[in-house]
Amino acid sequence: MAATNVQVTRIDALGEFRSSLIVFRATAQRAVDEAVGAVSRARQWVRHDQRMHWEHEIRRRLKKLDEAQQELMRARLSSLQDRTDAQQNAVTKARNALREAEDKLRAVKKWDREFDLVALPLVKQLDGLRSTLEHDLPKALAFLANAQHALDVYSEKHVAPMESPAEEPPAEPREGDVAP
Repeated sequence: MAATNVQVTRIDALGEFRSSLIVFRATAQRAVDEAVGAVSRARQWVRHDQRMHWEHEIRRRLKKLDEAQQELMRARLSSLQDRTDAQQNAVTKARNALREAEDKLRAVKKWDREFDLVALPLVKQLDGLRSTLEHDLPKALAFLANAQHALDVYSEKHVAPMESPAEEPPAEPREGDVAP
């Protein structure tokens, strides 16, 4: 096999790339951690916060509906039977509000059931990226460091002389030297 010369112009470019890759790795790891945290917070919000909120709203609105219905009954039993329109409107409004809260709770329960079906495949992709960042990238960084070192050693051994060494001037004849 014939020896070939390699013309390496910027070995330091490997070091610069390696430095950029280190910064990318740190940034990407933070982004993956933030994304996984956001998914976890969203799951908590759907499963607990929103569920509790709408269950509380249903109880509150049910109480309001009961109060409106009692007020309507009192108005009907009183002598002011023609004045029950406002109470009937209050009952209708309270019923609608209760239905809205029940619909919201149903939606939250549906989101809760479907959350993992939608989110888990995406989280698995993030876990794959995290694995690459934690295991594969350090190997790549080590490879780049070794490659840079090997190129440094190679270039030191095989540096083509830029100028031929200057010839030394002939020595002055000393006494006892024989002239040619």
